Amino acid sequence: MPYVPLVVLLVLFGGPAAADGVAFKPSVLQSVVSVIPVREPGTPKPQPGDVRGEERSGSGVVIRPGGYIATNHHVVLNARQVFVRLADGRELPAEVVGSDETTDIALLKVAEALPPLALGKEPPLGARVCTVSDPFGMGLSVTCGVVSAVRRTGMGFNMIEDFIQTDAVLNPGSSGGALVDGSGALVGLVAAIFTRSADANIGVNFAISTALLSRVVDDLVAHGEVIPAYAGFRLTALPRAERRTLAGLRIAAVESGDAAERAGFRTGDVITAIAGRAIRSRSDALTAIYLHRPGDRIDVTVMRDGQGKTLALDIPK
Repeated sequence: MPYVPLVVLLVLFGGPAAADGVAFKPSVLQSVVSVIPVREPGTPKPQPGDVRGEERSGSGVVIRPGGYIATNHHVVLNARQVFVRLADGRELPAEVVGSDETTDIALLKVAEALPPLALGKEPPLGARVCTVSDPFGMGLSVTCGVVSAVRRTGMGFNMIEDFIQTDAVLNPGSSGGALVDGSGALVGLVAAIFTRSADANIGVNFAISTALLSRVVDDLVAHGEVIPAYAGFRLTALPRAERRTLAGLRIAAVESGDAAERAGFRTGDVITAIAGRAIRSRSDALTAIYLHRPGDRIDVTVMRDGQGKTLALDIPK
C-alpha cells in the first residue's frame, strides 16, 4: 500500500479545543502506528461485522518501552509477516510477541525504541476523547467525541469484553488505534464498530479498556499467552420475577474442594458485584474475573437469605 502523507482530522465541537479548554496533544501521533500484515494470497480475512470488514491494514499503539506495540488479534491473524509504519513514514518489521483471541488483543515488538503512551484511568461518561488511527490506510488521522458508556460487555465481538463506548468516528483500518483523553493518556484500544449491515460509522464504537489491555499485555510479555483466572463456581441468570427486586447472577454450583468452596460460597448465593464491578450478566462476571490473575484475592458481594455479604475469593495459582 503506498504511503499517504499524515492526515490530521481534528473533529471537536466548538473548534480546536474541547469545551473544558483542553486541546488534543499532537505528541500522541508519535506513539501510534499503522500495522501492515502480510498474508498469503487467498488467505481469508476475519469476517465479523465491525471495523475488521475490508481492511487490509490496521493500527497500533506503543504500550510500553522496548518497542512494544498493542494492536488487535484480528489485525495480525494469519499474517506471515507484520510491518509497522511510523508517523514519519518509515516502515519497520515487527515480531508478534503473543496474541489473545479471547480479548482480541495482540502484542508486537519492533527493534526501535518508540515513546509509549501513558495509561489513563477509566474516563467518566460524557468526557471528551479522541481516537488516533489509520482509517482505510490513508495515514494517521484524529477524530474526537465523547465517552458514551463504560464497562460494556456482551456485545458479541469477543468472549471477554470490557469496552468503552464512544461516538468518535471509526472506520476500517482504525482497529488497534488509540483512544486518548484530554491529557493525551491512553484510555482504550480501538476495537469495533457496532453495525447491523455495513462497515459504516453510526456513532456506536468500542475501545478495549486499559484495565483489560494492561492485564493481557503483562501476560503476553511474561508468558507469550494469557494465564486466565478461575473462580470455581457456575452461574445462572435469575428468573424474571426475581429481577424485579434484585440484579445479579445465582450460583448454580460450587466445585467441591475448590477456591470458591473454601471462601464460603454456597449454591443459591446471588452475586451482585465482583471486585467492585456490578454484575448484571454472565459476560460481566466473566470479564470481572478475567481482569485478575491466578494468586489474586477478589472481594465478591453476594446476597444470601436477603442479606448482603462480602466474601474474599483467592484465585488459585
